[in-house]
Amino acid sequence: MTMARKTPSNEHPIGRIAGLFGLRGELKCDPTSAGRAVFLRGAELRLELDGRSERVRIASVREHGGRLLVALDGVPDATAAQRYVGGEFFAPREALDVADDEYLDVDLIGCAVVATDGHSYGDVQRVEHYPASDMLIVGGRMLPMVRAFVREIDMAAKRIVVDVPPGLLDDEGERA
Repeated sequence: MTMARKTPSNEHPIGRIAGLFGLRGELKCDPTSAGRAVFLRGAELRLELDGRSERVRIASVREHGGRLLVALDGVPDATAAQRYVGGEFFAPREALDVADDEYLDVDLIGCAVVATDGHSYGDVQRVEHYPASDMLIVGGRMLPMVRAFVREIDMAAKRIVVDVPPGLLDDEGERA
């Protein structure tokens, strides 16, 4: 397996390699919720590390403690697998398990966040994932991505309409 330069594509991150497991070359992988279903024996994925990328084939995969343990073809032991620690797996969007009312981080980043009255809070800078909910980062502030606040997501317009309490995305009284 040779590393090649990363090329632009329609691929999305589906899991990060957190470390080694045992002596047989298995890698501890933290998959994304949309990417979990892509990790199947025989699947060909792109693995990226330090700005370099290569195509890999999954030799085996199994669940362990909430993570996936992934072995790659041609990687017989922990010594050979060590070079992949910290890497990230990518797959084409069409391979991902994304429902009609679900979004990838890349879909949301750059969307304008506006109040129901039209007030603009700014654009989504990034998405952070927490156990209670995903958070949209807008103007350095965290917006929980929950139905109580998010009223509409219009991907065609790259716009998210929200109804939030004063002070969540702006200083209290700023709009008064």
